[in-house]
Amino acid sequence: MDREQEEIQFLGFFGVLKESYNIVSSWTKNFSQITLSMILPLSLIYLAHIQISELLFTNIMHDEWVLDRTPVGSRSYNKVSDLLSSEWTAFFLFKIAYFLFFIVLALLSTSAVVYTIACIYTAKEVTLAKVMSVVPKVWKRLMVTFIWNFIIVFAYNVVSLLVLIVGLILFGAIPALVIAFVVVFTVLYLVGFLYVTMIWHLATVVSVLEDCYGLNAMTKSQNLIKGKMGISGALFVVLLLCFFAIQTTFKFLVVFGSGTGTRIGVGILCLVLMSISMLFGLIIQTIIYFVCKSYHHENIDKSTLADHLGGYLGEYVPLKSKDVQLEQFEV
Repeated sequence: MDREQEEIQFLGFFGVLKESYNIVSSWTKNFSQITLSMILPLSLIYLAHIQISELLFTNIMHDEWVLDRTPVGSRSYNKVSDLLSSEWTAFFLFKIAYFLFFIVLALLSTSAVVYTIACIYTAKEVTLAKVMSVVPKVWKRLMVTFIWNFIIVFAYNVVSLLVLIVGLILFGAIPALVIAFVVVFTVLYLVGFLYVTMIWHLATVVSVLEDCYGLNAMTKSQNLIKGKMGISGALFVVLLLCFFAIQTTFKFLVVFGSGTGTRIGVGILCLVLMSISMLFGLIIQTIIYFVCKSYHHENIDKSTLADHLGGYLGEYVPLKSKDVQLEQFEV
């Protein structure tokens, strides 16, 4: 992050990727420590959840099949029915536990990476110990932002479902119109979901570096991303495709694969690639924040940012908006 504030806004798609690579290569030790301590466990939890979920669900489907072919009211039927109830309970409890652990680690990882890059941007000394002391305080702010994002995504999906139902009812009598409606709906839904995802990821950076969080951070993020929607969307699509490719490979070659050696080898490879993908995803979203700030001519004073990141007694002090936007510089 040696570029001047005015220059950052001109970073394009490949410029952001190059900047991300330069940051990692220049600060390999710091990001290796963060990856091993937080991002690698996060990736491991995610991939392990896919494997365990498949095992649990396969057992449930098998017992559902047995139950359908067992006489109702018989001892075997009651036994299988009780077993199914226990399996469904275990399945949902596992999903809840996974979700909680994943969210906690994801927010901790986000806090660590964003704080580290901000320190690099201000030429401030950064160590793993310092990052770990700051992370718990930043994490609380990120949790509030996540809750608001969860509410927004939930509302978005509910409204989308209602629109889909109404559309199918209206065009149900004409197959051609139904197909056209479903295609248009799917495209618009995916575009809207991508937009909400971009807002959320940028809001996490805002929550760490500015005094606003929660709904205010989401609103701030929405304003920041204006004018840089194209590059942000392209980068997030690439990241999502990488994520999907790794996940799909893991499912087909590890979860449903054959050969112990092959499954172990591919599993380790997917774990490494997933960790790298998550690390670069967090770095890229932080760089996008600086690009958007620069594009809107919101100057970030490095010395003031450094003071707030470190605090006078080594304690984290959230950066206030007036410090982040000290002035609007002229281009």
